[in-house]
Amino acid sequence: MTAGGLVMVDRSSIGEAGPLDAPERRQLDIIRRWGTVGALLMFVGSLGAGAAPVFSPLPGTPVLGLFARMPSAAMAVVWTGVFLVVSAWLWLGRFARPGRSRLVSRSQLDRTLLMWITPLVFVLPMFSRDVYSYLAQSQIAANGQDPYQQGPQTALGVDHPLTANVPNIWRETPAPYGPLFLALGRVISMVTGDSVLPGVFLHRLLVLVGLAMIVWALPRLARRFGVPPVSALWLGAANPLVLFHLVVGVHNEGLAIGLMLVGLELALRRLPTAPGTPLTREELLWISLGATMITFGAAVKIPAALALGFLGVMIARRMGGSFLDLLKAAVLLTVVSGVVMVATCLGTGLGFGWVETLNVAGTVKSWMSPPTAMGFMGGGLGLLLGLGNHTDAMIALMRLVTQAVSVVIAGTLLWKAFKGRIKAVNGLGAGLGAVLVLGPVLQPWYVLWAALPLATAVLAKRFRLFATGTSAFIAVILPPTGSAFDGRAYIVPQAVLGALIAFGVCLFVARKQVLPLIRRDPLPEHA
Repeated sequence: MTAGGLVMVDRSSIGEAGPLDAPERRQLDIIRRWGTVGALLMFVGSLGAGAAPVFSPLPGTPVLGLFARMPSAAMAVVWTGVFLVVSAWLWLGRFARPGRSRLVSRSQLDRTLLMWITPLVFVLPMFSRDVYSYLAQSQIAANGQDPYQQGPQTALGVDHPLTANVPNIWRETPAPYGPLFLALGRVISMVTGDSVLPGVFLHRLLVLVGLAMIVWALPRLARRFGVPPVSALWLGAANPLVLFHLVVGVHNEGLAIGLMLVGLELALRRLPTAPGTPLTREELLWISLGATMITFGAAVKIPAALALGFLGVMIARRMGGSFLDLLKAAVLLTVVSGVVMVATCLGTGLGFGWVETLNVAGTVKSWMSPPTAMGFMGGGLGLLLGLGNHTDAMIALMRLVTQAVSVVIAGTLLWKAFKGRIKAVNGLGAGLGAVLVLGPVLQPWYVLWAALPLATAVLAKRFRLFATGTSAFIAVILPPTGSAFDGRAYIVPQAVLGALIAFGVCLFVARKQVLPLIRRDPLPEHA
């Protein structure tokens, strides 16, 4: 039964699944340890494969410095850890599958997640060097300069230790992030100054705050939309892409998505259950609080703002579902979010310059982005036909077309959600996916913008299989490093081969414990 665009469920029915039996608890213990060993291997391997600072103390440190001189071996160690964590996550999924008669408990899943994350908190950044851009842009703000007008090289100088760690392509570009994020980064820079590693650690703690928000919001939203909370947590918070690209990669998506999900939960907390019921002052207060949190998420990264549209649809349907109700909800959320955003921009002292830098990432021409790939193909076709090199023009055209298509898709999803044809939160996940996939730049961790909202509301087996397979594939296919290979392309295949051999040895040594997990058999009583 639906009401107000939300699925109304008997909340007691979500908890009908029983606890794991004794053999399954032993299997869960093996899964925990398997994933923890993988996380520890990633920690050790990051000493040589991670994106260490340019002026790193590691090479001259006894024992630890060996890893920096063995990049292939270090990367193989990290990749082995990746294989272990991903396989442990897949095995854990059998105990969090919706519809199963016995499910892992919330406390069991929380402990598992804590065991896997703890070693990753202390690793060097991997998969990306974006955190060094965060540090440099935050230092610009701490110096009283405008990070939306100057890049690190101009503002800090080419010889500054923070500039030295920023990838060359980003050294002259202004910050593309919202004022709230740079204000928080400015505080970190005031504490750490030019010290790179403490700055990286504090930025990771900021991401962990976002992850804590995700862990808080996911099960509550899932229960609201009829999905077992542990199923949403497994596909969402325990997802290897979260562990590798938010925690290890230190990406501010963790904070932005966390604020967005918390905002949705707070806004829906006191909505009346029956359509057509007038909103009370208390309900308006909770809606305003939720909209404020979502706006804060957009002040970190702008895609979070799309959640306001789907929240407005849910509010309008609860108010009665007429077009006038939709208009009232839109006005309410526009006023709240507008006031909060203006206050954030002015209160941080960073102003509105971030609006002009939102397309900074578009300077990268990556084949991972479908419109950019189509532009490259169009330019290549022009060369083959003797029409000249129009690659840049084709990329710009395709980006313009696909961004227009993404707006149409998001608008269509909003309308379908308003008419009750789809769940609003499903529309949010699909809309975010469309906006980011069809955007000028696509990064692996962008998948999480779509996956986390969808994890709270979709029970369809085909979707969960697709989301699981996609997450596992992306997690294992990307090189676990944030540094260049200096032309030594042979490092990656060597590392992958070594990791596959090591992973095979792990499977062989632990075959008595692992084979039941692969076959989904219970462990014998004496195991």
